[in-house]
Amino acid sequence: MIHMELSKIMITETSDHQIIVLKEKDGQRSFPIVIGLHEAWAIDRAVKGITTPRPLTHDLICNVIEGLNAGVVRIVINDLRNNTFYAKIILMQNGSTVEIDSRPSDAIALAMQRNTPIFVAKKVLEEVCNAENNL
Repeated sequence: MIHMELSKIMITETSDHQIIVLKEKDGQRSFPIVIGLHEAWAIDRAVKGITTPRPLTHDLICNVIEGLNAGVVRIVINDLRNNTFYAKIILMQNGSTVEIDSRPSDAIALAMQRNTPIFVAKKVLEEVCNAENNL
């Protein structure tokens, strides 16, 4: 697994498709992920530390996880199939690891809210970077 960080958020309110860019924490490789507008806003709010008077969806998910005496340990973008990324949210609850299937955008929104590490499987990063180099 390769440790990544959020490098860029590109929000265009006139489009349904937004872009975030993940970059290797200790390297130069990076890649974009197309996400929805609501997820982009959630990530942007978390990065900027903007709170809302009532919990929005990603806030609610964090509250439910904490209410169950669990915590998000890391998120992992673990697969790429048919140009679609897949992710897992890795929780720790009572000393046990729990993996939750997730869209990368939702997992990254949670990670940004709780300053949780973001990882990508080596095979995914290599596939994405090889594809970009072949364009």
